[in-house]
Amino acid sequence: MKQKKTASRVVHTASAKRTQKDTKNIVTSVRACIAPIVSSLGYELWDVEYVKEGTQYYLRITIDAPNGIDITDCERVHRAIDAPLDVLDPIHDAYMLQVSSPGIERELKTPEHLQACEGETVCVHLFAPLAELGGRKQLTGILGTCDDETLQLLEGTQEWRIPKKKIAQVKTVYDYSDMTEDAES
Repeated sequence: MKQKKTASRVVHTASAKRTQKDTKNIVTSVRACIAPIVSSLGYELWDVEYVKEGTQYYLRITIDAPNGIDITDCERVHRAIDAPLDVLDPIHDAYMLQVSSPGIERELKTPEHLQACEGETVCVHLFAPLAELGGRKQLTGILGTCDDETLQLLEGTQEWRIPKKKIAQVKTVYDYSDMTEDAES
């Protein structure tokens, strides 16, 4: 009985490693397939994710446009990429295809995302507190320039150069007080 449990764990671990590699391959092939389609429709392909939540797999396609995204845009892209994805058949298991906008507070994952959002307010989450940042694990400020190694963040009068390898996540921060002021006037 113990041998079966051990063998099961080994198989599970091995399949988990394969799944991580497969996930990267799936995302890469899906991106290559749909990027020209999304672009031809006048949208930017913001992100492609393939994730498992509970027992369900999801292929999440995130799109953007200069004037924002609404449900009609998502439906249009969904219809346009559905058949090409069926032909490509990158995923052999059942999955849900979701097309959405990156939202007001969007995660910045690529150098292009960071460059596009220079000058905007962002929240930077670190993997662990850094002594040189006052022992904090989270900072909010204005995104400055970024290079291959570091991200510049202006927090009040303080300028930080944060090593990218220490960053877990960068997200834009929306100032909801603008909405409150509009509602009050």
